[in-house]
This record gives sequence, structure tokens and C-alpha cells, in this order.
Amino acid sequence: MSLLNDLINLNLSDTTEKIIAEYIWIGGSGMDLRSKARTLPGPVTDPSKLPKWNYDGSSTNQAPGDDSEVILYPQAIFKDPFRKGNNILVMCDAYTPAGEPIPTNKRFNAAKIFSHPDVVAEEPWYGIEQEYTLLQKDTKWPLGWPVGGFPGPQGPYYCGVGADKSFGRDIVDSHYKACLYAGVNISGINGEVMPGQWEFQVGPSVGISAGDQIWIARYILERITEIAGVVLSFDPKPIPGDWNGAGAHTNYSTKSMRNDGGIDVIKKAIEKLGLRHKEHIAAYGEGNERRLTGRHETADINSFSWGVANRGASIRVGRDTEKEGKGYFEDRRPASNMDPYVVTSMIAETTILWKP
Repeated sequence: MSLLNDLINLNLSDTTEKIIAEYIWIGGSGMDLRSKARTLPGPVTDPSKLPKWNYDGSSTNQAPGDDSEVILYPQAIFKDPFRKGNNILVMCDAYTPAGEPIPTNKRFNAAKIFSHPDVVAEEPWYGIEQEYTLLQKDTKWPLGWPVGGFPGPQGPYYCGVGADKSFGRDIVDSHYKACLYAGVNISGINGEVMPGQWEFQVGPSVGISAGDQIWIARYILERITEIAGVVLSFDPKPIPGDWNGAGAHTNYSTKSMRNDGGIDVIKKAIEKLGLRHKEHIAAYGEGNERRLTGRHETADINSFSWGVANRGASIRVGRDTEKEGKGYFEDRRPASNMDPYVVTSMIAETTILWKP
């Protein structure tokens, strides 16, 4: 095995200019990440200098077998924490050979919203809190839970330390460092309320890059759990009953909200979000009705509410923001399996572009 490790860690730049580029895209379910690698003649830092590529869309539920070619357009480059050196991870989106975005390409529409002059002028910032659950591979039961049984009730696990409270920290810390290495603006991690559940935060990121960075961070986490022999779940309520669900709370601000008097802009934005509550919920992740019950730090899925420091509301405004009269707010409704391209662009569209 040590020879395998030596080979995996070979430094290519000792002998060649060539690099390996791992092209990453989102498959037909909207949550399954796919990737494949190709050799390039030398280092690349600008996605527009990368070649387009293609894949068999009939094998990812994205194209029929008799016309299966889907084209990958490189959109963002990150350093590869697995191969290191000048090797790269490339976030792509997917198009038909005629250049039309395929139906599961949610990035295309998001990029249109984020390039609208009114949105550009407002410089939307996002901080996304991605929760997830680590499962034992053979039983699909949370890490650290007795097989077929349950651990003690929630309470000691949130930000907990110790072998009986914290399960999977090696995976979490590996992911944290790998994201920083890759160039993802990961801003923190913590253990969550349910044992075996964790969270990482990405941001502040501006516009479309918020989606790119969450998807790359998810990809890196999938790869690390693969190495560790652990299954990664983004299910919004992996264990029914008196256990917390998993969300992707989305913190948001615009230039007007961050400037003096921003609290009034925040209140108007929240009012608009309330008017489009149903549309947002429909786009905020599958199975979210199992999570948004009004219990376990959630608001009921059918009602819209906001409050200062209230974790049982749809939208939470922080005490600091209230005190300073400017800042940001947190949309607590998105599920852990939400598409960040959809959620971030929809929040910008509703709060900046939409005229009720």
C-alpha cells in the first residue's frame, strides 16, 4: 500500500509540464455529482482557456440514448487538493450540442440574473451554512449510532467534543483544509445538534461564485467520504422523530443593506420574500416538508414569519444588524439538498428585480 501512496503523491512537475483537469458536473437527479479527468498540455488559470468537453448524457438521465452527447462548458477553476501540484478541479455546466442549456443546468439562469445590471450594482453577498449527515456505509445509519439503535437524546452533541459525542471529525477537518487549499472561501465548521451531523459555511461570496463554491465544496466532501468509506447524505430529515433535520441556511445582503439605513431595505426585502413564500419553498429542496415542521429550530413550511434572533422563524435578523441598523439577514428555509444556483439567484431576483 505504501507504493500506492507514493504513486498517488507523485509530483508531476518534476518530469512534465502537463497537468490533470478534473471536470465536474451535476447529474440528472440534480444532486448527483459526476466527474472525469483529462490531460492538458500545461497549467491553466482562466476557465475560458479550457477546452469544452462532452459526456454520455444517457448514462446520467440527461439525454436519450440515440442522441446522448452533452457538452461541458468550464465555468470555474479550483486547485485540486487530491492531486495537488498544478492540477485543477473544473466546475462545469451542461449544454446540448446546439448550445442550449439542458433542463438540469440551473447555473445558466442564475448567471443571467447575477449579470443583470441592477443585481451587479447591489453586489449580493451570500454565506451558506451547509449541513450534512455522515452514514455508516453498510447500514446507512448515522456515524457513531449503535447499529439498529439510537444514541442518547440531543443536547451534548452540538459543537461537542469527546468520543461519545463527536463522530467523523477527521473527515470534517480534512474537508476544511482541502477546501481552503482548493480556493473555496470556506469560513468555518461545527458539529450539529444531531450526532453524526455536521455543518460547514461558505462565504461571503458574491453572486454566481456562491453556487460554484458550494458545489465544489460538496464534491470535495463526497471524495473525502469515499476515501473514508462513509456515505454522505444531504437528506433534509435523515432520521424521523425527535432529531434535527439538515438545512442550508442562506445569509444574504446587498450593498444597500450593508450601508447606513440598510435595515429599512432589509425589511422591504423580507416583505417581498413573504409575498413569494410558496414559490421559494417549491425551489428550496426536495423533502423539505419533513424538516420544516415548526419544531427543531424551524418554521412551519406553510407559514412565513421573521424575527430578530428567532431560530423558529422563516427569516432571522441578527441582533447586530438590528443594533447597527444595517447588515444582513438569514433565510432559514432552504433544505440541505437545495441547489445553491437556484436559491441564491431566486433570493436576488425576488429582493432586487421583482416588482410586486
